[in-house]
Amino acid sequence: MAMSIPTITPEDIMEGEDVDFEEVEEHWNVYKLKDGTTLKVKLVLIGVKRLKKYNPDGTPIYIINSQNIVRAVNIPKDLRIKPKEPTSRPI
Repeated sequence: MAMSIPTITPEDIMEGEDVDFEEVEEHWNVYKLKDGTTLKVKLVLIGVKRLKKYNPDGTPIYIINSQNIVRAVNIPKDLRIKPKEPTSRPI
């Protein structure tokens, strides 16, 4: 018998409880692209809500707000273009 995941409504999210957190570890995931570029990607947690709903196994459902940080490194020279001149001047 397959377990079904509960449907989550906007009301469920609004009624959810904000949960404080602290960063324990944040690691970069590193990917080598076929064009030779290396991408480094990290998910950074911004906020957490615990809903008043539960998974079939009894664990609470959490909703997260996060931001993906992406850095391109080791970009091959033939993929680079000349940087553009700034369009505005410093004050």
